[in-house]
Formats: sequence, C-alpha cells, structure tokens
Amino acid sequence: MSLLIHKLPVQVNGMVINTDFKISILFELLMQDEKIKKELKIMKALQLYYPDFKKISDYEKAIEQMLWFYRCGKELANSNKSNGNNKYNQIYSYEFDDNYIYSAFLQQYNIDLQEIKYMHWWKFKALFDGLNENTEIVKIMGYRSVNLSQIKDIEKRKYYKKMKRLYALPDMRTQEEKETEFARSFL
Repeated sequence: MSLLIHKLPVQVNGMVINTDFKISILFELLMQDEKIKKELKIMKALQLYYPDFKKISDYEKAIEQMLWFYRCGKELANSNKSNGNNKYNQIYSYEFDDNYIYSAFLQQYNIDLQEIKYMHWWKFKALFDGLNENTEIVKIMGYRSVNLSQIKDIEKRKYYKKMKRLYALPDMRTQEEKETEFARSFL
C-alpha cells in the first residue's frame, strides 16, 4: 500500500482497528516490556488495536493483520535472508526519547503531539521518518547508529564514542537474549 495513492486503512480483515499513533506507540512499548509474558502481550496487543476484540474468530489472522498495520502495510525487509548474525541496534525509544520526539514534531511540523486529537499511525511514522538533521532526535539517532569501527580519525571516533555513551538507551534485552548473544560471540 502506498501512502501517496491509497486511503489509509481504518479496518483490517473487515474489523475496525484503532489507528491513532498513540495506540501503536503503546503497542511498541508493550512488546519491549520484558516483565510481561508473551501470551499476555499478544492478548493485550489485540485489545489495544481491536475495539471489538471479543468478535475475533481467527486470532492468527488478527495478529498477522495487526502486525501488517503496525508496519504501515510494508513487508518485513529481508525476512528470508536472515543468517542469525543480524544484531538489531535500537536507535530510538518512545519511552526514553519522548521529549526529543515531541520537540522535533513541534520544531519541524508545528504539531503539538499533546494537543492533537488524532493522527493516523501511518502519517505519524511518515513524519517521524522524515524528521531532518536539525532536530535533536535525528542527531541522537545518528550517534546511536554510527559504526565506530568505520571511523578512521581517532579524534572523531573518540567524539562519537562519547556521544554513543551519553545517549545510549538502556539494554532492554532479556537475560536469555544477553546470554545467547554472548554465546554466539564465541562461534
């Protein structure tokens, strides 16, 4: 689906879905909460997105459609090409970067995310992805994503290492994920 030529969905698989950006932010925060068991996360996520949650007859299809909606109608990138060595480096957090994201929307788009009554998730994501380098959140995401091993200049590397440390997000991985990554480092 294209944001440019198609109407934004308000239903998936014939069911009304909560499309406000705040719902998808809550969904992402829910998925990152390691204190909640996987099965409960799924049920809470379905309740977030589907106002008529009790009318769901095919949970697998509802989950699939919910994730499609969350991805803004996009397929997973390189989902078949994973070799197990992909290390996901989170460069933003709705929980820890909320003030930077809020100020970026106000600065660049003159949109007060506290005052706006509604914004479709897909519009929010498009605007978030389009934030320019003059906003603090984009600078911070740049620091978090930089590959220090590719910086040859010692002073620059030292600077970016300092910035990475300064703006580092808390490690949200479970203990099991940390141990698995540690074990893989010896392979």
